[in-house]
Amino acid sequence: MTLNTVTRMIIRTGIPMSDTSLNDAALYRLMTWLSPSFPIGAYAYSHGLDWSVENGDVHDIDSLALWLEDLCRHGGGRSDAILFQQGWTRARSNREDLVALNDLAIALSPSRERRMESVNQGRAFMIAIAPAWPWRGPPDRTAFENTDIAYPIAVAMAAAGHGVALRPALHAYLHAFIANLISAGLRLIPLGQTEGQHLLARLEPIVAALTDEALSADLADLGGAAFLADIASMQHETQYTRLFRS
Repeated sequence: MTLNTVTRMIIRTGIPMSDTSLNDAALYRLMTWLSPSFPIGAYAYSHGLDWSVENGDVHDIDSLALWLEDLCRHGGGRSDAILFQQGWTRARSNREDLVALNDLAIALSPSRERRMESVNQGRAFMIAIAPAWPWRGPPDRTAFENTDIAYPIAVAMAAAGHGVALRPALHAYLHAFIANLISAGLRLIPLGQTEGQHLLARLEPIVAALTDEALSADLADLGGAAFLADIASMQHETQYTRLFRS
């Protein structure tokens, strides 16, 4: 079977739209798009964690757990979750609303590096998904060709375009967000792989709660108070020795 044949099959094989159900095809696509092997360069970004370790604010598994909990409850994780939910909802209805939402998502970046982190991954995601995982119908990918797109909006668009249910898509996105930062923490502090798994398990209810919160949120609920993380991303711009791009 050729690659073109597989691509045509993907276009023809629609996944029934639902807010909660997840069939085998949807699960396969989510696991692919949010895998560390998907070529968006997520491993190169630490969301300011690089500086927080350098500065001593994060230095062990407990301080890393608290840092990540705050990101989920009050910072970029929460904002991304709401933007993802809004992006998925708007992706199948109104192109202009989706473009405006993307502009808002980019404008909310609290620093140059955080903007780069989101936009670079979003653009890489769209470049990777277009030839291998195209979809027919809305949302219209052409509105975002050769332009900046925030990462949560890009993934939400793909999920909506393929009919992947909102709740599991959002939950998987947040899991990938946390897992990538845990991976960064393992390298920076450093911690062992077993400690990383303990931390991932510890944060499971936090990610589940954030998913529930974001599903019922609207744009008026956007906002954050994780100021130390935002400052860390700004300080990282001039950090002398860096392992990550953000």
